[in-house]
Amino acid sequence: MGKPPQEEFSCELYSNKFFALCAAGGALACGSTHTFITPLDLVKCRMQIDPERYQSIARGFKVSLSEGGLANLVKGWAPTFIGYSLQGSVKFSGYEFFKYKYSGMVSEEAAYEYRTYLYLAASATAEVIADVFLAPFEATKVRIQTTPCYTSKMREAMPHMKATEGLGVFYRSLLPLWGRQVPYTMMKFSSFEKTVEYLYANVVPKKREECTKVEQLAVTFTAGYIAGVLCAVVSHPADVLVSKLSKDPSASVGSVLSELGITGLWGGLVARIIMVGTLTGLQWFVYDAFKVYTKMPRPPPPTPPKKK
Repeated sequence: MGKPPQEEFSCELYSNKFFALCAAGGALACGSTHTFITPLDLVKCRMQIDPERYQSIARGFKVSLSEGGLANLVKGWAPTFIGYSLQGSVKFSGYEFFKYKYSGMVSEEAAYEYRTYLYLAASATAEVIADVFLAPFEATKVRIQTTPCYTSKMREAMPHMKATEGLGVFYRSLLPLWGRQVPYTMMKFSSFEKTVEYLYANVVPKKREECTKVEQLAVTFTAGYIAGVLCAVVSHPADVLVSKLSKDPSASVGSVLSELGITGLWGGLVARIIMVGTLTGLQWFVYDAFKVYTKMPRPPPPTPPKKK
């Protein structure tokens, strides 16, 4: 994978500054987008926890509004913003870093031929690390959003959870979180990379280098949205488990599976497809736009290495 001319960019490809900027772009992309869709996320969580009361997206919004007005729809925005900013920072920079490192462990020909496996390995590694930062804030967010009469302030919720249930409360749903986020991120990055390749090869009527920055960002958003829909389906059952475990301190994975059954694990799927599709498309758009704004190197989709 050749490097673009260094003088055109603000940093060298795969330099420390490059990875630092990737971290900043990932924090901006994930923190802003997850916070923006907090109302839809809240309704989705409540549909998973109490499907009889929150029977649909529209019903969920109506009930939530009637119970507490607009303020009720943005509950959990603070842990969402902080948690997903940290997670996005580690995830995006980690993906770029591990993709670079893993591809350097094999020949150029093998790196191209097996690039999908490199995408999967790099994204999985990055997400496992990123979720350690996300878990305490995800647990707090779900508790605030799904527990009746619970405080809506993160600065009160986190100390109360620690005092009453111990430090472990913040990591008791880490395994289900990995079960949700790792497949989600593997699909998110690998399907995005392959969709971008496909769109430039078969849909976009001109080469990438001939496209304007706006046209390139449009391709980015389209590929991101497609990837997001696939992500939602792959990771949804684990998302339901995370919501149930974070709400009920006495619950276990076994008790939740026994209570919900196979059908119950797919509650709120439509809401999550809408949420995650939009979310993922916007995340890739913001991340790529940040790269454009900061004049970072943006290598084109990979091509077969020239035979020597």
